[in-house]
Amino acid sequence: MTFEVRGLRRALSCAAALLPVLSNLWALPAADDSVFQAGEELTYNVSFGPLNIGQVRIALLKKELADRESVYTATAHIDSYKGVPFVNLHAVYDDHIAEGIYSTWFRSRRKDEGVWVTHEYVYDYPNHRVSIKQGVAGSERVVRRDTLRLDTLFQDGLSLLFLARKNLMTDRTMVIPTLVNEKKGKTIIRFSRERAKEQIDAVNYPIDLIHFEGDADFVGIFGLTGAFEGWFSNDAARVPVVAKMKVLIGNIRIELMKWKRVGWAPPRFLEGAH
Repeated sequence: MTFEVRGLRRALSCAAALLPVLSNLWALPAADDSVFQAGEELTYNVSFGPLNIGQVRIALLKKELADRESVYTATAHIDSYKGVPFVNLHAVYDDHIAEGIYSTWFRSRRKDEGVWVTHEYVYDYPNHRVSIKQGVAGSERVVRRDTLRLDTLFQDGLSLLFLARKNLMTDRTMVIPTLVNEKKGKTIIRFSRERAKEQIDAVNYPIDLIHFEGDADFVGIFGLTGAFEGWFSNDAARVPVVAKMKVLIGNIRIELMKWKRVGWAPPRFLEGAH
């Protein structure tokens, strides 16, 4: 009997010691790691009013270990559709994104009058700088070099997308240092827990989404600048489904048209669900 009592006391003591640890685990955001899934590929249609003007394809290629931290390789292909008046855009972005979600290396390639102009960013955070090199694809000749001082971690247009996915349900406002077109700027995102539903051409039911708003104080691809809105899937994957952005030609809509992601389908909106 004494042995049983001692055993019970020991078990209770161990359980009490574990409670703070378990509490911390329960407090973590649900399925955070599911935002990053190597092999994910998302394709979007870009429209300006009734006119489809282009397509964006974003892929998360692989995960590797660098300096004891996981680093993801992502790429984005941005192309205007053939025959669209006043729009002729072709660009490729390559990005190395640390698991803490900040850019460690970035390269852009844009087609300009038949020539692919490249810009490469090499981030050196310990020395508070980023080195920028401009060249031409297929050539080792450097057209221009520059160095910018950094006092914090920075995002580019591609890593910023994953940062937004990671922080979707934090219900806070973030001011995010951003490096776009070789210039430092900032992106302000006001996250909320506001549920919404949206119908898209690729899905025959209303999708359960979380809405947020923001402002970009830089000029990016398609002439993106100013106010924007986003609707991401209301699930652990937080897949971007719809975005509305202000660009130089006016307001555009970016809508998910196809995807490749293991085990994922757009969540159906159900009234009264959370």
